[in-house]
Amino acid sequence: MKQTIKLMLIIIATFISITANSQILITLLLGDKLNSDGLEFGLEGGNNWSNISGFETNKPLSTFNMGFYFDIRVKNQWSIYTGVLVKSNMGVSKFSNNDLINLNATMYKDTNSVNLTGDYRQKINYFIIPVLLKYKFKNHMYIMGGPQFSIMHKSWIEYNSDFEGRDATIKEYNTDNIKRLDAGVSVGTGIKLMHGTGWTIGARYYYGFVDTYKNISGTKNSSIFVELFIPIGAEKKPESK
Repeated sequence: MKQTIKLMLIIIATFISITANSQILITLLLGDKLNSDGLEFGLEGGNNWSNISGFETNKPLSTFNMGFYFDIRVKNQWSIYTGVLVKSNMGVSKFSNNDLINLNATMYKDTNSVNLTGDYRQKINYFIIPVLLKYKFKNHMYIMGGPQFSIMHKSWIEYNSDFEGRDATIKEYNTDNIKRLDAGVSVGTGIKLMHGTGWTIGARYYYGFVDTYKNISGTKNSSIFVELFIPIGAEKKPESK
């Protein structure tokens, strides 16, 4: 619990620092073109818990994500939410021995050929691009849904161990075994704070339709995102109640 609170405080402090510097720069460059009545631009980030189907393990991989977003008003309460998570991972944690054999991955052993204890996990770096139709209620809550696309740029199986107070991490890259493009559907909800003029807290669920691995069928990405959205630029007018 203490570690979770500490992580959230670090995330909030980081966002405040990034937002302050970004707001000055972007406002000087673009001024009132950002965060008008028809457009909101900002930073987003948080945590996601992802999984890949088709394995014995079903332990989610917990990772931090960060990027930027656009909320483009279409008509009345409707808008298009899009952007890019530029620092983001999906994958799965705690592979079993059978999972590692199916992936043809290295299992680390001691001098007596006994498997070393530790956690094997798949990590896949993606650029994540949602394109979601969003409906905002008058109480400043919203729902949204639509397609989400992800472009893989790096992938590895990570081995982590803690033996007698010594930590070890080994990365075995398997980028060539992962499909470059992932696509699926995402649905979410959230609320905009300060009567519709402040930060937004939201959550969404993603399920992929494409096999994650090139040669293993039934391996679909899924993930739960919990995020904070911070608008950058000129101050917006309060939304109509």
